[in-house]
Amino acid sequence: IAALASRMGYEMNYPDAEAIFKEICAVTPSYAGMDYQRLDAGGLQWPCPTKEHPGTKYLHKDKFVRGKGLFHGIEWIPPAEPVDDQYPFLLTTGRVLYHYHTGTMTRRSTGLNERYPECLIEINQEDARNLDIADGDPVRVVSRRGRIEARAVVGDMTDVGTIFIPFHFSEAAANKLTIAALDPVAKIPDLKVCAVRVEKAG
Repeated sequence: IAALASRMGYEMNYPDAEAIFKEICAVTPSYAGMDYQRLDAGGLQWPCPTKEHPGTKYLHKDKFVRGKGLFHGIEWIPPAEPVDDQYPFLLTTGRVLYHYHTGTMTRRSTGLNERYPECLIEINQEDARNLDIADGDPVRVVSRRGRIEARAVVGDMTDVGTIFIPFHFSEAAANKLTIAALDPVAKIPDLKVCAVRVEKAG
């Protein structure tokens, strides 16, 4: 960053990280009362607008800065890919407690893998009963883009018509199934909802 800034005409000749922090505090009102000495003395949480300010342990603990909270209603937008007769389930993907993102670090941990060693597909007990799927059965999930196989976890963690697959497991990569659509406003990939079907495997 310093080299890029220099090429753009702003020399960033900082002797150390403390000098960078001093500049941040000079231009950021919520950091204005902070310095390395105060941090070294026991930590300090922003906002800390003056040298006398004790820091803010809990942001918005008793009230909002503006007095009242501000809420905005938003219009519901239907999924880019609705369910149909061929793909009657909604798939949502996400994390489990014991792994992080694609598992490149957490899946190297013996202890974490003992807790959650494989991809599991969560399906509502009513849907499982209708598909003759029992807890632990191998199942196949198919979308218009791909298919994966893993064991089923039957219960009430998901709603009827919705299945959940964690995305930490390359051997059952949930994102083989997801859609390439983008959120119309934020342009974030719409990885949390797509249409799939569920089949017994094996």
